[in-house]
Amino acid sequence: MHKPRLQLQASFDIAWLQYLDKQGRATQPLPEFASPDWLAHCYRQMQLARLVDDRAVKLQRTGRLGTYPSSLGQEAIGVAVGNALMKEDVYCPYYRETGAFLERGVLIEEILANWGGDERGQNFQHAPHDLPICIPIATQALHAAGVAFALQYRHRQQGTPLQVAVTSSGEGATSKGDFYEAMNLAGVWKLPVVFVVNNNQWAISVPRTAQTATQTIAQKAIAAGIPALQVDGNDVVAVAWAVRDAMARARNGEGPALIEAISYRLCDHTTADDASRYRSEEELEQARQWEPIRRLDAYLRSEGLWSDAKQQDLDRELAQVMEAALDNWESRPPEPATAIFDHLHAHLPEGLYEQYDQLRDEQTAGVRG
Repeated sequence: MHKPRLQLQASFDIAWLQYLDKQGRATQPLPEFASPDWLAHCYRQMQLARLVDDRAVKLQRTGRLGTYPSSLGQEAIGVAVGNALMKEDVYCPYYRETGAFLERGVLIEEILANWGGDERGQNFQHAPHDLPICIPIATQALHAAGVAFALQYRHRQQGTPLQVAVTSSGEGATSKGDFYEAMNLAGVWKLPVVFVVNNNQWAISVPRTAQTATQTIAQKAIAAGIPALQVDGNDVVAVAWAVRDAMARARNGEGPALIEAISYRLCDHTTADDASRYRSEEELEQARQWEPIRRLDAYLRSEGLWSDAKQQDLDRELAQVMEAALDNWESRPPEPATAIFDHLHAHLPEGLYEQYDQLRDEQTAGVRG
């Protein structure tokens, strides 16, 4: 068979970033922002995220919450992303982001309320710019592209500082058309948006190798003309540096970026899942050895920045924080049944008037009864 002479037109590399290895040892000098206080803060927030997730799972098991998605083993990604955002930026999250929510000022009782079916849980008191938690897979990427376009337009029309939209997803979402369309639009228009992908190795029960043939998730950005970087997602310093750098470039008008954070989901996909049916205990135990909290704990102790006494103090503090949040959540007055309409529509469509009135009347009659 004839073999034509081919000429190379383009080639691409995917870089990898890590500051703390699996044993918690520094692989290179840490960036300036990673001060002892900053590291201690991230350690606290990751511990708090894990505590919130643990309590939420237990509440679901006892019938007090609906289906809940834990971020066990992936806390470094959420905390680093939330920490990198400025107050005026816009976060377009998916559901597995407890650490990011806490960093953005979302209250624990708001997180619990949301997963308990209370629509008010998405009305974040201290993160008014952020979008609600997105359950459909990958649609938040399109939301982020739209938000980024609006931010860019306002910057150009009003001369205001350029804000950035950041969106998160699991690696399974990168196989959806919504994800590719959002990246394509962001690349063409150089939108100020950062796509952060939590590659936790499992898209529900489907391993990464079975849902995409790409060697890396990061390289999916190449088709959209977007810079990409792969980072150790269990290294909070590496994730924070990558997100901060991408946001700084976006804020400078240099357009979007994709960050693939390599991690591992140590929990079930949600409380409606049983990961033991498709994942071996040996694989899970191996992944536990390089999870983010254990890693940062090892580094802090090696630098003389942490001790058993400090850990005991932290455990007591976080237990008090959690109990106070539970009290606040449990003391919330119930929503009216009509909230399902009130939180969905700014102006109720005429076709729903009858249903709304019926639900309101039934609730009023139930209260009187």
